[in-house]
Amino acid sequence: MAVLQTSLDIRTEAFRQNRSDMLEALDVLDDLQQQAAEGGGPEAMARLASRNKMPIRERVARALDPDTPFLEISSIAAWRSPFAVGSGFVLGIGVISGIECVILGHDPSVRAGAFNAFNSKKLMRGLEIARENRLPYVQFVESAGADLRGQGGDEDPEAAIQREEGHFAESGRLFYEITELSKLRIPTVSLVFGASTAGGAYQPGMSDYNIFIRNQSKVFLGGPPLVKMATGEDADEESLGGADMHCSVSGLGDYLAEDEMDGIRILREVMSHLNWQKLGPGPSLPVDEPLHDPEDLLGMVSKDLKQPFDMREVIARIVDGSRFEEFKPLYGPTLVCGWASVHGFPVGILGNNGALFSESSEKAAQFIQLCNQINVPLLFLHNITGYIVGTDFEQGGITKNGSKMINAVANSTVPHITVIVGASYGAGNYGMSGRAFGTRFTFIWPTAKIAVMGPKQMAGVMSIVGRAAAARRGIEFDEKADAERAAIAEHWAEERSKGLFATSRVSDDGMIDPRDTRIAVAMALSACHSGEVKGTKEFGTWRM
Repeated sequence: MAVLQTSLDIRTEAFRQNRSDMLEALDVLDDLQQQAAEGGGPEAMARLASRNKMPIRERVARALDPDTPFLEISSIAAWRSPFAVGSGFVLGIGVISGIECVILGHDPSVRAGAFNAFNSKKLMRGLEIARENRLPYVQFVESAGADLRGQGGDEDPEAAIQREEGHFAESGRLFYEITELSKLRIPTVSLVFGASTAGGAYQPGMSDYNIFIRNQSKVFLGGPPLVKMATGEDADEESLGGADMHCSVSGLGDYLAEDEMDGIRILREVMSHLNWQKLGPGPSLPVDEPLHDPEDLLGMVSKDLKQPFDMREVIARIVDGSRFEEFKPLYGPTLVCGWASVHGFPVGILGNNGALFSESSEKAAQFIQLCNQINVPLLFLHNITGYIVGTDFEQGGITKNGSKMINAVANSTVPHITVIVGASYGAGNYGMSGRAFGTRFTFIWPTAKIAVMGPKQMAGVMSIVGRAAAARRGIEFDEKADAERAAIAEHWAEERSKGLFATSRVSDDGMIDPRDTRIAVAMALSACHSGEVKGTKEFGTWRM
């Protein structure tokens, strides 16, 4: 297989500026991730310590096998919302007793681990990852149930009720999802670290294995206050839902631990007896570091996404040995397609080098078919403004040919992994297997922008539509008001298209340092290989 050469000049002013901008963006990301790690703040963490409780991230770290990575999902969810950065839950993929699994942990330092609109979405994403990739599901449970205090603690009751209605169905769906995992023979394990009420109680209630901690775990559908209000009974926490009671009387608990570390020990024992085996073929090619320095990725992409770059330069710094067998290199050159491997996992790669034309769309459709025939996962690298538009291109069949590409993406059954490097606009996002197409994992760089269309284009389209509407009604078009509206629309669209906003709304699986792209993709591929990796030969009807 050919080795990709590089023409990147790291001595240019443009490269140095791009690198400086990227490092600045990564500083912001690091700060937000640190905020997430601090949970509810120093006082809340001190309260945990005074009760001999570990922070959630320490619990996860102690459960993982030594010197193994943890791929955190949506680490800065809820940024720029009334909730804590990270949303109060920790979600990721790690290895426990040699088994790759999804780990979901409530952070008791953040509103007692209560459910909110952001972490409910995050939890559901964790269950989806477990189901789609056939990964055992481990829960570190300590939750006060639904957050009844509203978004900021001082909103009016009606707003709180409306908000609760918005995510009630989503958070309630977790009961179904956990049970379905068990039906699919995907193990579910709950280690209960503290009080778990209402929805938090159903998490162990629906699990295959439950580990409780003496004098610490408390599980009940309704705590003492609710029992008092509902029945008039004065119940104490231990007899109502204590660990000893559930392990000796109700039967909800399967294992009784003496303390948190003992609970983690038992968890590791439970995982070790699962006799879990992956169904995918696993890595099969040599694992060699890229020949070109991944540090170069920092200076490759400009904040101004109109500045072009060659996606081959990205590929050369993430694949094994920088080896890449390019498919149809002379046809449809605005899309780079070819075969490579990442940490030994074979992968087919599609990367944008411009807008999608008819030729590049047809090439993509054929390449996706070929990868399905040989059961090879697909990696999509986005920097796409969309499909080309205009009279000549419509007459040349861009809608028809673009639809072939989308048809191939939609019907493909091999795992898809997406990394949004730069722009990802409109139907281009769909054609490149955006989140709406069931992509197994989606990561974004700090340079990413995701929107229906570019901010300037959006503002311009609104202006054109406004002029046409005024003409139809026979009224004068207000140029000044239009300019003000256009400026507001452009600013709004620009802010909401930024990667930080998108990732904080759990629209992807997390923003990553470009230098970590190789390891993130490798871990995602490894997770995908927990289940079958099998392509299809069946596609929808294609307009020829």
